Order: sequence, then C-alpha cells, then structure tokens
Amino acid sequence: MIKLTVGGESVRPDELGDALMKTVVSQMAQAVRDRLSAIRRPDTGEFPTVVVSGETLETLSFIVEGSRELLALVRDRLIPEDLKLMTLREESKARAPRAFLSYAWEDWELAEQLANALQSKGIETWWAQWEINAGDSLRQKIDQGLSECTHFLVLLTPTSITKPWVNQEMDAGLVRKLEEAARFIPVRHGLSPNALPPLLSGMLSPAIDDFDFDVRQLVNDIHGVSRKPPLGEAPVPVSIQATTGYSAAANAVAKAFVEGTETATFGDPQLSVSDLAERTALSEDDVRDALHELGHLVDASFDRALVQSELFVTFDKHFTSWDPAADALTIAADLVNDDRFPGDLRLIAERYGWPPRRLNPAAAFLINRDLVMGPQALGTHPWLTAGIMRIDATRRFVKSRS
Repeated sequence: MIKLTVGGESVRPDELGDALMKTVVSQMAQAVRDRLSAIRRPDTGEFPTVVVSGETLETLSFIVEGSRELLALVRDRLIPEDLKLMTLREESKARAPRAFLSYAWEDWELAEQLANALQSKGIETWWAQWEINAGDSLRQKIDQGLSECTHFLVLLTPTSITKPWVNQEMDAGLVRKLEEAARFIPVRHGLSPNALPPLLSGMLSPAIDDFDFDVRQLVNDIHGVSRKPPLGEAPVPVSIQATTGYSAAANAVAKAFVEGTETATFGDPQLSVSDLAERTALSEDDVRDALHELGHLVDASFDRALVQSELFVTFDKHFTSWDPAADALTIAADLVNDDRFPGDLRLIAERYGWPPRRLNPAAAFLINRDLVMGPQALGTHPWLTAGIMRIDATRRFVKSRS
C-alpha cells in the first residue's frame, strides 16, 4: 500500500486531505500561540495563556486568558482580523478587604476592641497601634494605610468628632470614596445621627451599641454578606455563585457534565439530549441551544454530546470545591522548583492525595495551554495522560503568576 508522510506521520492516500488540514490547523495554532507568548506585561512579566478549539480552518478559534491589563496589550498588538478569531477572557482575582481605622486617642480602648474584631474576621486592619513603630514617619505610614485600604472606617464619638486629626483623616477617606477606591463607613458610638457633619448625613452610619451584634453586622457588610434571606432554587438549577459568563441553560448543562463525570476526561460522561433534558429540567430544544453555546467545550452530533476536558477546566471552580487553574499552578510550581517531582499523573495524585477527578482538569489546564509536554492520549484510564513534563513555558507560567 502506498503511504505518504505529512507532518512527520505516515498516512494513506485517502487520508491525505484530512492529514493536510490537520497539519495546516496545527501550524496556524502554533503561530498564534507563538505570537501571543511574546506579549508580556512590563510590570509583572505575565503572558497570556491560550486554549485552541476546532479541527478545520472554518472552526478554528482561540480563548486568550490573562489580566485586564494584559488583554489590553493583546488588543493593541494584534490586528482586527486576528482578534476576530479570539475570545479574550479576563482572569479575575478576588481582593481581600483592607480596613483603615481612624479614631481619637481618647477612644483607644474601643478602637482596639474594634480593630481586633475586624482582624479576627478576615479583614486586614490598619490600626495605628499596630502599624506605627518608634522612628517611623507618621505621614508616610498613614499615607500607606490610606492608599491600600478598600474600606475607610472612622470611629465617631462625642470626643473624636471634634478632633482635627480625625477630621484630616476623614478628608483623605472621602477622597478615596470619591475616587471609587474605597468605601467610607462612619461608625458611631454614643453619638446620634443628627450630630453627624452634613457631608456624612447622607451615608449609612452604623452604631456600635451592642458590640458583638453590631460588629458582626459590620463585618458582614464589609465582606459583602447579604442581609437577604437565601435565594430559593431557580427553575434551572444553577448555583448562584456560578458567574460563568454563559447562559443559565448552558450553566445547567455544564453542571450536569461536572457532576456526572468520574474522571473528567474526553467523553466522560457521554450524554444524549434527552439525558441532559432529564437532568436539567430543560426542554430538549433548550439543551440543544446550550450545547451550541458550549460548542468549543462539547462535541455534539446525532443528539449525543461528548464532553471535552476543557469544560471541566472552565466549570469545576463553580460547581466543585477546587479550582483547576489554581491546582495547575501548584503542579507547575512543583515541577519547576523540585527536580524530583514526578511527572507520572498517578504519582502526582499520590503526592497530593487527589483523585483522578480532581487531578485531570488541572493537567488539562496545563496541556491545553501548551504549558507542559504531555499530550492527551487513549489507554491511560483513569488518567488524562500518562505523564507531563516541564518545558520553558512551565517556568514562564509560574514566574508570571507568582
């Protein structure tokens, strides 16, 4: 039988067209990856990660991930024709609340009690007694605390409201509020709302009378814990925390895959449209629309859907207790920092105590973005691949995310 070689692989004449298309798509995808990997944030060294979807030139698409600042560089440096093939996905980072506590010296004991209560509830608190040491510049320390705070708290009492120093700090806190850099919270103790300055009269000013109860509510407000009762179950059973950017129907279908898989690998599980309709309480037409929306994450044909590993990378963080992106960074850091760290997925799982269901999406994150060497393969059940190996991109990835 006559055989030809395309891209280093032997193919039959009747397979030549598919092989050529595969080679062209692979080369084009690599060219885009190379172009994007050269874009770096000057201040952090961060570079974008890329997920490639599609097996033909007509279906080829790219998801480009990075910070807002990095994606702005991508938009500036690529031409509009290239950007049409790309979906830019911002990596959001939650910011822990940081409170600046302003008070009068005469209210020292209550301020200390309040500062300790805030600090103990996950609110990094700037309090002068903790932050300013002998020989420090008062102005520089206060400026630093003000510039980093997400919440400016001033303890207003009949004594503090007349203090020039407290009023100067309030001026700075109001500037932060006007710049939308921090929330301004006037906290009252022994002071009626009518005694507040006119500029503060339009703000909610919580009182601290019953210390434990009132401070607990203050902590909840800072953390954004709603006072509303829990939201009831929606017709489409999607977690209210799953702010995925997809429709409610697509979220419901993705959740069905996430909860129905044992290994989080390609085709696990294989679900029909009717299966998904039963699991999600959606109509079959809504399921088909959802599968179309999830097209780059699911192969759907003949009313049957085969899930791709990238779906678990995308949705696990919304419906499980782990985040594949964070797990991937942990693995990559160990690959870079420990020469004895194993590449075999089974040994990695033993080291971390992770089942295949958790480890496979982390490995898929790294493989799908060309951050390690380790192609997905058949015959490695229950693992996504037999093993992974660090490459230069692994080191750059860890360095840019550190």
